[in-house]
Amino acid sequence: MPFADELLGRPQATQMTDLLESAAGGRVLAATREATDELTDLALGARSSHLAASLLADLPVPYGEFAAIIRRGLESPALTGWMVWPVSNAVSAASIADGSDSAFDDGMQLLAELTPRLTCEWAVRAMLRSRLERSLEIMLAWTKCHDEHVRRLASEGSRPYLPWGVRVAGITSDARLAAPILDALYRDESEYVRRSVANHLNDISRHDSALVCELAGAWLADGDENTPKLVRHALRTLVKRGDPAALGLLGFGSADVAVDGPTLDRTSIALGEELLISALIRNHGEVPVKLVVDYVVHHVKADGSRTPKTFKISTTTLDAGASLTIAKRHSIRPITTRRYHPGMHAVELQVNGARHGFAEFELLP
Repeated sequence: MPFADELLGRPQATQMTDLLESAAGGRVLAATREATDELTDLALGARSSHLAASLLADLPVPYGEFAAIIRRGLESPALTGWMVWPVSNAVSAASIADGSDSAFDDGMQLLAELTPRLTCEWAVRAMLRSRLERSLEIMLAWTKCHDEHVRRLASEGSRPYLPWGVRVAGITSDARLAAPILDALYRDESEYVRRSVANHLNDISRHDSALVCELAGAWLADGDENTPKLVRHALRTLVKRGDPAALGLLGFGSADVAVDGPTLDRTSIALGEELLISALIRNHGEVPVKLVVDYVVHHVKADGSRTPKTFKISTTTLDAGASLTIAKRHSIRPITTRRYHPGMHAVELQVNGARHGFAEFELLP
């Protein structure tokens, strides 16, 4: 991903300020201009928050006048991209601070107008935290909008675990609250929207697998040609966990298979090297079986205990009496999302959710 300076640096902040000064009838946005020089040491989200606060300080006007300035700014196509993030944050803060129903509803409407320029999924979180029921009601209406960006905002903005987004306690504690939005969008004509629906459902699997399988089952029963792909993506975390209900929905039931392995090509490895994992799977049944084959690496933690991480190998159909040879190279290399610790790691094979074998290897200091 590009650095923060490339997304929301001084050039973008200056252009945003120029556009909004013009929209405000030439009013000088002194605090915002000063803020453009104070972004260097801030992360991307903090830059957006800092600029939003500066905009609100420069424009301490009634919400209606503030919203009118933003809408005049939107008349220029140049108000687009990452400079929209602080604008959307300022809109949500201003509409909430007003306290009236009309300002809140208009703030939601203005976010819908801004989101084709840059998604307002982070700004809408403040609205959800302020008035959850009303926000969800408006977002459900967005599912009928002609603009795919607005329809996606309904799903993405209400995700329980939106990346970079603040948590909305009501949604994380009761995912059913946003379920009507997903029901309205799972057959959306836009892949962009359907992908968001799948990611939203996958979020829910962190704490309510039963609801995920309930919704996915209903969609498969009343879906279209795109629904199986959506459901597969939505169930990816549950499949890796070996959840029986999720596997059953995708056709991966119990299978009469024998697994020989996993076998490792070495018993010790240094950081930066690869491990070859191999196995043989035989179908002892009398009918073909649909298989999802994964492997689980038990990584050593700093305290010496081990924690499992599942990796995908393949999805296949194995004929009666047939065999499948697995050969997978696993790299033990430094990555930003995982810290490796020396010690005895282990590998298991997972076939249709069932674990097989247990092979250890030492990660050298």
